[in-house]
Amino acid sequence: MIAEKPTSPQGGAAWRLKAIFTGSVGNLVEWYDWYAYSAFAIYFAPVFFPEGNPTAQLLNTAAIFAVGFLMRPIGGWLFGSIADKQGRRAAMTLSVLLMSFGSLMIACTPGYHSIGMAAPAILLTARLLQGLSVGGEYGTSATYLSEVASPKDRGYYSSFQYVTLIGGQLLALGIQLLLQKVFLTPEQLETWGWRVPFFIGAGLALTALYLRRNMHESVELGGRERERGSVKILLRKHPRAVLTVVGLTMGGTLAFYTYTTYMQKFLVNTVKLSKEHSTMLSFVLLLIYACIQPLFGRLSDRVGRKPLLIGFGVLGTLFTVPILTTLSHTTSVWSAFLLIFAALVIVSGYTSINAVVKAELFPAEVRALGVGLPYALTVALFGGTAEYIALYFKNIGHESFYYWYVTGCIFVSLLVYVSSRDSRSISFMDKEQA
Repeated sequence: MIAEKPTSPQGGAAWRLKAIFTGSVGNLVEWYDWYAYSAFAIYFAPVFFPEGNPTAQLLNTAAIFAVGFLMRPIGGWLFGSIADKQGRRAAMTLSVLLMSFGSLMIACTPGYHSIGMAAPAILLTARLLQGLSVGGEYGTSATYLSEVASPKDRGYYSSFQYVTLIGGQLLALGIQLLLQKVFLTPEQLETWGWRVPFFIGAGLALTALYLRRNMHESVELGGRERERGSVKILLRKHPRAVLTVVGLTMGGTLAFYTYTTYMQKFLVNTVKLSKEHSTMLSFVLLLIYACIQPLFGRLSDRVGRKPLLIGFGVLGTLFTVPILTTLSHTTSVWSAFLLIFAALVIVSGYTSINAVVKAELFPAEVRALGVGLPYALTVALFGGTAEYIALYFKNIGHESFYYWYVTGCIFVSLLVYVSSRDSRSISFMDKEQA
């Protein structure tokens, strides 16, 4: 068994707070770069693709968004192996550097009318690099934040991964609001202003790179090197844990992407709100959503992880169709706010603790790989395709099919939650720190 110890001599509250801040800031920048694509797709879709049906243009950008997710399993494998073999810092530093380069490519690429099909091809390449980066980011940051926390506060501290993940979306939307309302006209945004957030993202990533180069490691990795970060060892020794990660992620990631990244387009394309109202509503809701993550994380430290997961599974199965159906017919901004808020509270039963639940299932020598690879595979299949499937059903005139699709996936995850033991009671980290 690998002895898991903080590499800092302090190992106390000050060290933990610094480690949480360093890991979280880098995580926020990575996710800002990732979500800037989704937030500004409504503006740059006509730039990269031929003129036509607005829904068809969004379908094209959503398809590239989904293809980017196909690289996430490769990133989960590559960076998870690096993190387990070379340390968490090496993997987290490399991932943020790759994300910066992808953002810079998007910012500098000419439009379809200038270079033809090369424009969407370059956009696709940049998105593949970003997918590789963010695929490695989740496993390593989830592992790092869980490892630096004390056992009694592990749910609380690890919840900050989704605080900063949501914070990346908030930063993207906040910049969008400033550009919409303060600095640029709608015409400027649609012609060249959408490039600004990608230049900002590339710059922020360099700051995160500096912070991560100076971060402390969360564990000392011992044991036989050939077993660290090995897919073969992972699948041979921990197959149940791998399948558990897939099952508990399936419904949660689909619900998360439905109510966050896709919801802005849903409000414009289905509810018929203006782009500005949609952005403002999304910003306020995500801000509240980020703030409640630590509350759920703290609750999991008191009552366990399983009750929160089951709560999400039951409520998500029962209320997804009613919420989305009512939302699609509403004409009130306040009604839309309350409906989406209710959905986000339900999803928080998953998002606030999913990082720590997965980290507690694996020993240190394969933890980053065990968290990152099966998670990335599941997100690629379900989270990454959420927008595309939703827009496809809308395009063929059966948008409500998507509501039932989300419900079915949540129900499958509910079955996993019910049949699994509470990860807090079987945590490998507790055994290693004993």
